[in-house]
Amino acid sequence: MIYEKRTYRITAGKAPEFLKLYEAEGLHIITKYAKLTGCWVTDSGPLNSVVFIWAYDDYGHRTEQRAKLGADADWQAFVPKILPYLDYQESVFLQPAAFSPLD
Repeated sequence: MIYEKRTYRITAGKAPEFLKLYEAEGLHIITKYAKLTGCWVTDSGPLNSVVFIWAYDDYGHRTEQRAKLGADADWQAFVPKILPYLDYQESVFLQPAAFSPLD
């Protein structure tokens, strides 16, 4: 199992709008292709950030699922709606240590 931490820095003051839009129109699309482990809003460090953790079986699974997501017409229609909110985006892959409760 691998985890992808995707961090989006949102235009100041716009995080509630972004989250509402993402939940209403995007979440049901992306969760067809990836398992949402959690979503957080930062209270310290880089502010105005939303952090998602997505789970995949392995890198190959992630590559396949992201390709399917990218080809999904509903996702293609949704992405332009969230782009105006994004100031910065980062993706980090995490592999759990042997003793981690998440495997």
